[in-house]
Amino acid sequence: FPTLFYLTCPRLTSAIGTLEASGLMAEWSERLTEDPELAAHYAAAHESYLAEREALGHVPEIAGITAGGMPTRVKCLHVLVGHSLAKGPGVNPFGDMALELLGDWWTGTSCAEGWVPPVEDAS
Repeated sequence: FPTLFYLTCPRLTSAIGTLEASGLMAEWSERLTEDPELAAHYAAAHESYLAEREALGHVPEIAGITAGGMPTRVKCLHVLVGHSLAKGPGVNPFGDMALELLGDWWTGTSCAEGWVPPVEDAS
């Protein structure tokens, strides 16, 4: 599993799922093919992601593979937003753009609101 950064907040993952369902990823993937500067920035995010994961340990099966569609398409906003949140603005352009569209998603309630703990097996 090549994903190094991923989201666990149910509230945020739901909001991102709504963005994904809007068809935004196809639009952004198309934009990637038309904007060389954006493509270079996304390729740099890919390289940064690879270097950080490799520093944790080498896994031959995923060498050279990032996540979220990097560097040639926009596939999973959950990964790209996780990358942006973990590394800060300016590292992953599509994660940053998605966060901008989400606005102040963290205000009002916590990520745990609405979470139901798993039922323990009494057997």
